[in-house]
Amino acid sequence: MANLSGSLAEESVARLLERRGMSILARRWRGKAGEIDLIARDGSCLVFVEVKQSSTHEAAAARLGAAQQGRIMRAALEYCESLRQELLPEMRFDAALVDAQGRIEILERAFEECCA
Repeated sequence: MANLSGSLAEESVARLLERRGMSILARRWRGKAGEIDLIARDGSCLVFVEVKQSSTHEAAAARLGAAQQGRIMRAALEYCESLRQELLPEMRFDAALVDAQGRIEILERAFEECCA
């Protein structure tokens, strides 16, 4: 049940990002370092999105810890290496928080805020 709920939350976030003009490049991309829920392109920027669902946005945000952020960043570098470009593209790490009512809050550059 949790897997289905997570998939629905990810799908809702992907649709929202597309409505905001982003292109979804990958869903549940998996590399050696781990999985990234959504990878999108926002202009020239690659956006790595971690979707967190809980009863409230605050509870969802609390579930995004430093160890998980590190894993996602390592996986993002692995994804970029798979593109075989000479230079790393501009990157951003966002969190998409989904509450029990299905409301979505996007925290752009969420890892920067969590780690600052």
